[in-house]
Amino acid sequence: MPAPAPHEEPAAGAARGPLAVRLCNWVGEVVLSLPTLRRLAAAGYSLELIGRRWAVELLAGSGFPVSVRPAATLDAIRQFRALRRARGASAPPALLLTKSFSSALEARLGGWRPIGYARDARSWLLARAVPLPRFAHASHAYWHLASAFLGADAPYPTEVGLQPSAGQLARADALLAERGLGGGFIVLCPFSGADDRERAKVWPGFAELGRRLATAGTATVVCPGPGEESRVQQVLPAAVSLAGLDLGGYAAVLARARAVVANDTGPGHLAAAVGARLVAVYGPRSVAAWAPLGTRVTLLHEHAGWSGVEAVEAALAG
Repeated sequence: MPAPAPHEEPAAGAARGPLAVRLCNWVGEVVLSLPTLRRLAAAGYSLELIGRRWAVELLAGSGFPVSVRPAATLDAIRQFRALRRARGASAPPALLLTKSFSSALEARLGGWRPIGYARDARSWLLARAVPLPRFAHASHAYWHLASAFLGADAPYPTEVGLQPSAGQLARADALLAERGLGGGFIVLCPFSGADDRERAKVWPGFAELGRRLATAGTATVVCPGPGEESRVQQVLPAAVSLAGLDLGGYAAVLARARAVVANDTGPGHLAAAVGARLVAVYGPRSVAAWAPLGTRVTLLHEHAGWSGVEAVEAALAG
């Protein structure tokens, strides 16, 4: 039987050699790229994932080890070289889910053949520059790039399917039991990403929702990141704060929740990906193309203002 042509999607399980994948830099983007990673692995490629430090724990349960990208460009180039030498490969392919010039430069000078979208004047560095179309949802961009690389299209799945590791779930269960929390709690995610410096994506109804849930006797949980602890006390004083969780532990807590209410932020994508019942509250500054994906997601998106607390309560009760 002849070998498949380059970049032709082979039968599941056929070995195709190493493929470096430069992960994106935001939590939601990495979550939404999970189906693409699974597709590449199923096509027979041995993946070398490169990304942020938090991606190590985030993807631990999915079986994808991650090499942490160094902060300095020269060190990142050396990392690509070391990974190539460890594989004993000559100029293997590297799929860039990022759209930056620097990621193309690092892969190219590291001895890989970078393939990515033709953006940011980097096309001359790419072994293959793929035109970037407009997509109904951001997740389709990663999937489309893989389709171009593999030479075959396929429908994007309806769910992301993030699975925390057994150890992450066990630690989450122990922590929840220690804090007296069963399966009836609701996780509130009242923060937005570092790119939202004006907090324009933060739903203003969290404080009122927290008061109403407390009055009804519903336990609420917040998992603040570094620097967010003090804001929890101001906005949600009745909530149980589980500070210091890595993203894998956070995902495990979300998977155990009765429901989750989140802004336009990474934890919302985490919640949807682990199959939690999610009410995603988006406002005028949020884009529907970045909405969390999942069959248990209710998206409340107002273009001229914000949904009220009553709308969120109705979604939680529905």
